[in-house]
Amino acid sequence: MLTLASDIEVLARFGRALADPIRCRILLALRQAPAHPSELADALGISRTRLSNHLACLRDCGLVLAMPDGRRTRYELADPRLGHALDDLRAAVVAVEADKTCPDADTKGCC
Repeated sequence: MLTLASDIEVLARFGRALADPIRCRILLALRQAPAHPSELADALGISRTRLSNHLACLRDCGLVLAMPDGRRTRYELADPRLGHALDDLRAAVVAVEADKTCPDADTKGCC
């Protein structure tokens, strides 16, 4: 059971970061390799301004780091374990999705 405020706070920040599809896409892209904002914006098909706002959120959540790279800034996951956590979370959700054990799932769409 989570009882420490810091544990709950950390999970809430992680949840806030994952609540937006663009932030999820950024995290998944950075899971593959660090990248500069211009590369991320092009790869995700969004404006640099919009990307900048999402990167600020991810920095505030403690999930990504901005690393100086000459006159540019490179972004990367704050900890390599985050990439593994994203993979594990995705796999767990897919496993639950595939396990439709609720008898009313098909008729009521509840599960």
